[in-house]
Amino acid sequence: MRRIEFLGPSLVVLAAAGVLLFVGPTAVRQVSQGMVASQMSSAEARLHSGSILDQMSQASRDVAVLVEPSVVHVSSSGIMSGRGGGRTFNNSGSGWVYDAAGHIVTNAHVVEGATRLEVQLFDGERREAKLLGADLRTDIAVLQVDAQGLVPAQREAQDPQQGDMVFAFGSPFDFRFSMSNGIVSGVGRAAGISEIEYENFIQTDAAINPGNSGGPLTNTKGHVVGMSTAIATGRGNGVSQGQFSGIGLAIPISMIDNVVDQLIDHGEVIKGYLGISMRNTEELGRIPIRDPMLQATAKNFQGDGVVVEYVSPQSPAELVGLRIGDVITQFAGQRIESVAQLKTLIASRQPNESVSVDAWRPSVENKSGQAFSVQVVIEQLKPETNSQFIVNVLRSIGVKKLATSTEAMAQQFQVPFERGVMVEEIVASSSVAAILPPGTLIVEVFGQKIAGLDDFYTRINRKLRSQNSAELMLGVRQQNGEVAQLRIPLP
Repeated sequence: MRRIEFLGPSLVVLAAAGVLLFVGPTAVRQVSQGMVASQMSSAEARLHSGSILDQMSQASRDVAVLVEPSVVHVSSSGIMSGRGGGRTFNNSGSGWVYDAAGHIVTNAHVVEGATRLEVQLFDGERREAKLLGADLRTDIAVLQVDAQGLVPAQREAQDPQQGDMVFAFGSPFDFRFSMSNGIVSGVGRAAGISEIEYENFIQTDAAINPGNSGGPLTNTKGHVVGMSTAIATGRGNGVSQGQFSGIGLAIPISMIDNVVDQLIDHGEVIKGYLGISMRNTEELGRIPIRDPMLQATAKNFQGDGVVVEYVSPQSPAELVGLRIGDVITQFAGQRIESVAQLKTLIASRQPNESVSVDAWRPSVENKSGQAFSVQVVIEQLKPETNSQFIVNVLRSIGVKKLATSTEAMAQQFQVPFERGVMVEEIVASSSVAAILPPGTLIVEVFGQKIAGLDDFYTRINRKLRSQNSAELMLGVRQQNGEVAQLRIPLP
């Protein structure tokens, strides 16, 4: 009898469990579905009432509406010379309207070597363009088109900062007038791109792909803060025009304004000169060192900076007492972390500008060294400073002096003004005196247009680095208006 009393409650529980097996899952599903439906209804109500996502979407649309009319698609074509003869090439990229005068800004590599240029406006209209000027060392070029009806971009006064939201516009993979967004991942980046000598890039994770080159990078107000230039691909040295992998690089607006305004006004860019050779401090431990001051620097200096390896005689650096072994830690109030950064900062300064330099000087007697500051007056970097080989070659054949052509120079030699390089002095008895007399205007080098003396030397140096050429090929403007190609053998 006790066993029956004991089993009674158990049978009740088993019976209840059996009922739940049939009824429970349905009830649970209904309750769950009801909760989901309620949550969806609440979410829909909130979204329709105007959520933060709506505001973000509307802001992005407003940026697109404001910026797109100033974006252009750039098409270039020309003939590329090679060992097997010339072949036609067609390139494309992006650009943007700089001002109401018809100036279009893009990357120099987008229009490199082009004999025909065309821009397509946001409404589909196409206009012929001409190259007004290019600075190969910063990869910035300015085109000129008919100004009627253009919508200039609005430009920000200052460079962006890490964390800022940005938008990239352009024609990735020829998907024209596209837009992507991201943030500024870093600033002051150097990527070791061989074609660009002055690097001070904005790093962004906004999607940038081939075809975006030259397109504007804007902030949340739709103001241009940079120009897309290159991307990291993870191959080779990691930077190229390959496929996007999360790291895009853009030229900051401060550098763009400085270069573009000079190209428009003068056709060339004046760069600052300090007069030192330098090396990253972390590289000192990897190379043989004989100089005792450099040895002391390698042994005792810790931290970020750039070490001075050589000081040019009578240079601004020598005049303020900078020496071999000194480590430059700040320039014009900016902390120095690499040679590429300091090189760019020096170049961006104008002649006669006074700049503060903070440095550390080693001591062979003790480990502490000495920190000091100086005010240095920047001079102008002469185009021939880094092209001494070409200068010597030209002098060996009788070319004594070249200069960027100006209107005053054209009047002096009584020739029509055109941007290029003017022959000012030549050895009368030389072999080239008859074909390059004073007043001769050189407008092309190896078939590519030049705007000034810096452009002239840069193109020759790049050609000689990439190909073992045995001659210089110069395009000279003749009296009949045609360009004659002169071939000058190299020693």
